[in-house]
Amino acid sequence: MKAVRYSSFGGPDVLEVVDVDTPRPGPGEITVRVAGAGVNQLDTKIRSGTMPTGVPAFPLGTGFDASGTVLEVGDGVGDVTVGDLVFGTGRDTMAEVAVLTQWAGIPTGVDPVEAGGWGVATETAGRLLTELGLTAGTILVSGASGGVGTAIVQFAVARGLTVIGTASARNQEYLTRLGAVPVVYGSGLVDRVSEAAPNGVDGALDISGAGVIPELVTLVGDASRVISISDFSAPSLGARVSTGAARTTDPRDGFAEAAALPGFSLPVERRFALDEIAEAHRHAEGGHTVGKLVVTP
Repeated sequence: MKAVRYSSFGGPDVLEVVDVDTPRPGPGEITVRVAGAGVNQLDTKIRSGTMPTGVPAFPLGTGFDASGTVLEVGDGVGDVTVGDLVFGTGRDTMAEVAVLTQWAGIPTGVDPVEAGGWGVATETAGRLLTELGLTAGTILVSGASGGVGTAIVQFAVARGLTVIGTASARNQEYLTRLGAVPVVYGSGLVDRVSEAAPNGVDGALDISGAGVIPELVTLVGDASRVISISDFSAPSLGARVSTGAARTTDPRDGFAEAAALPGFSLPVERRFALDEIAEAHRHAEGGHTVGKLVVTP
């Protein structure tokens, strides 16, 4: 089968499509014929070598998100059967066939390709909101127009929270449609958010990693209620960092929340063929993505 591999850290051009053996599921795993596989900022950071992952055993695959048709189930799997349509997270998902370690059924009416970008975004959104622990009030989401931000806004609004989302000027209307109060990021952020939230901000989630932790702490007034997934300097300012490796929640909780939320969607800004994976990574690194980028093998 065809799959993406790379043999050294570097720019997007290190990625190449090669022939590899079709993977088999281990206990508690399944394999799927991939319909769509989401591109995440995490993928680009691992590929570039900027995120330590231990001693690499090249060649490496890439991708954590996928959706598709179940081909085979491993020992102990009883909630899906061959032929089911699922989405979830796994390993080396930029391929024609991928292993999933966590999954859920694709809701009726949802495009299976779009669902290929749901896994990481919904798991992360559910985890961050759980860790923040707010049941009422106002939250600020820095970098709200991407995949994770889009999921957080929808989850938070459905939970009854008021959401202020930052994004570029061209994405303000998009945030309004999601149910957020849009604010342009950049210089003067504290003043703009303070105007949008006259009663204050109760918690903040940093998705963008744009160096805004000091501003978020100022707005919230309590660094322990500021969480980032991409700025690892946050703890030096008293804020927290949340990672999938040290997750405090079950990924399937986020999957289930998305599947049960009427009208939940992660719009696909652009679809790429498998042999366009380098361009997909370049696009992701350029920022300003609305929703998700998805590869269709």
